Amino acid sequence: MGESFTPVDTPADLGGAVVLVTGAASGIGAAVANLAAKQGATPVLLDRDGEGAREQADALRRRDLPALAITTDVTDEPSIRSAVGSALQRLGRIDIVVTCAGVSGPVGNRLEQTSLADWQRVFAVNVTGTYLTLKHALPALRSAPHGAAVLVASDSALVAAPGMVPYCASKAAVVQLARALSVETAGQVRVNAVCPSVVDTPMSRGDLDRADFTDAGYPVHQPEHIAEHALFLASPRATGIHGTALTVDFGYSARSAFPA
Repeated sequence: MGESFTPVDTPADLGGAVVLVTGAASGIGAAVANLAAKQGATPVLLDRDGEGAREQADALRRRDLPALAITTDVTDEPSIRSAVGSALQRLGRIDIVVTCAGVSGPVGNRLEQTSLADWQRVFAVNVTGTYLTLKHALPALRSAPHGAAVLVASDSALVAAPGMVPYCASKAAVVQLARALSVETAGQVRVNAVCPSVVDTPMSRGDLDRADFTDAGYPVHQPEHIAEHALFLASPRATGIHGTALTVDFGYSARSAFPA
């Protein structure tokens, strides 16, 4: 992997880095941007919801933390190309990319009930959006001293529930995208994925028709917890981790169905 990182003891081990975050208006993306800023980095918040991204960035700046928000549709190549170019023009570098933009699509529909438009929309955001973001950010990451990318996938890439075929298939593609790209960028850019189970976000609340996850009957992550994992994978502390999909699911996928 070329030049090695030197692990540091301070939590601000992203100091000076520029962290490009997609889906940063809410949920995991907003949590990643917030934590990156706390750790000394400058987050670039990309989201189709430009107003939401700007609100997140404004909140950081009110705490004297740097942040840049850019309205971006990750499914549109000119939009993501322009966003990456604008970030480079204004900040001069991109050191880390964390792809959090995602949609779940129709939850509860059998495959034969799923329209082609719905299927294509899920893949457009979750897979093509990740590909386009990386395509246009990779030259900057290759030029960075310690470039890293973390793709937010899901435990649904590894296990499945009824009525979620498009989502499961798309997240499996994200995991393999990370693995394949890690081979292609070995020695230049570290690429990993993180695969959380249910996270308390507006998307998951809507999908599961819940106002909150109190008394859900199963463990639920907070977005800040997943942000910690993602930025660990992007940080100097994870020097040797490359081409890995980190499963964060409270151990559920390790359990046997055997009734013992």
